[in-house]
Amino acid sequence: MNTTPKVGFVSLGCPKASSDSERILTELRAEGYLIAPDYEAADLIVINTCGFIDAAVEESLDAIGEAIAENGKVIVTGCLGANADMIRQAHPGVLAVTGPHATAEVMAAVHAHLPRLHDPHFDLVPPQGIRLTPDHYAYLKISEGCNHRCSFCIIPSMRGDLASRSIGDVLQEAERLTEAGVKELLVISQDTSAYGVDIKYRTGFWQGRPIRTRMTELAAALSELDVWVRLHYVYPYPHVDEVIPLMAAGKLLPYLDIPFQHASPRILKAMKRPAAAENTLARIRAWREICPELVIRSTFITGFPGETEDDFEQLMDFIEQAELDRVGCFTYSAVNGAAANALPDHVPEELKEERRGRLMERQADISADRLAQRIGQTMTVLIDEITEAGAVGRSYADAPEIDGVVVIEQADGLMAGDFATVRITDSGEHDLWAVRT
Repeated sequence: MNTTPKVGFVSLGCPKASSDSERILTELRAEGYLIAPDYEAADLIVINTCGFIDAAVEESLDAIGEAIAENGKVIVTGCLGANADMIRQAHPGVLAVTGPHATAEVMAAVHAHLPRLHDPHFDLVPPQGIRLTPDHYAYLKISEGCNHRCSFCIIPSMRGDLASRSIGDVLQEAERLTEAGVKELLVISQDTSAYGVDIKYRTGFWQGRPIRTRMTELAAALSELDVWVRLHYVYPYPHVDEVIPLMAAGKLLPYLDIPFQHASPRILKAMKRPAAAENTLARIRAWREICPELVIRSTFITGFPGETEDDFEQLMDFIEQAELDRVGCFTYSAVNGAAANALPDHVPEELKEERRGRLMERQADISADRLAQRIGQTMTVLIDEITEAGAVGRSYADAPEIDGVVVIEQADGLMAGDFATVRITDSGEHDLWAVRT
């Protein structure tokens, strides 16, 4: 009879939370625990929660309730765990609650309620650790926390101030991933541009040579690994200009994920965000002159407290002029603990939604126009899955799960993780269709 303890795992939230989940899963497997496929097979459940907006809080609380009902033994971690009182009030039966990036605390709780095996088999864990992503791409977290104090956000209160990882550790992890067959590294943090600020860009070492702990130097080093490197959560600091030539030279994917959030200087000031939309437009134009292939994705908020029709029209004008490739938009959510909740002139929910709808309708036209320009182009596509309709993959312009896909009719001989050269034959608002060349 197999008495090996089994832990079920539920991971909610953003890629940064997924990265935390991967670290916990790696520790569990390193100590000999098995990962159960469902509630029934598990001896205990760990839930990594999200607590950024109200919908995420509700999803997390529902997941905790379901796990308690189905299994009974539940440990809670993650961003919502920073509000332990809320969790215990809603679900007093949870065994333990920890905050985010708390691997040691989670493992201590697991040990207390499900003792580990006497002799853990470390060879059960592959060098790259346990991953929640497919084998061909992986998230590479370079720091924790954030030094910004955006008035709509409570992430710093959950995850703390910026804490950059050693550049040597980051690059060694990237090496292990590529050696395990990963074809795409997605660099993530709360603020990728700020990497190293907290440690004054301290010099580290990789492969016997010194490298500064800084985004530009990190990106250049990652480009040596001969895989796709994609930058996420990039604030438009001046030194972002330094990575554009690397993209133009083919060393990095020409893709930037920049959360602009708004364009009205008045609203950006209330958000405690950089408030120079004209300068932002000028920089976007300059980036595209250096690297015409550059794709930019961003997110925006409609209905922030005090947003007038004029503020919203400034945002719409920015959308028109910036011609961003990918855009996500959310209505303002009064997250518990956010400073913006105390601002006057909250926007009615119906008006928030109406403005979001108008923005996304206009952006759909812009995205469709930009995708239509790709018809006839030859592109390299990384295959994510094979379906009855053919192969589904992504070009350099598409991050997994948040952007579009490229659908290839002929899937013969292709497998997930393969690169394919295709010619684009059709386009829509989000996706492309192609044939192999």
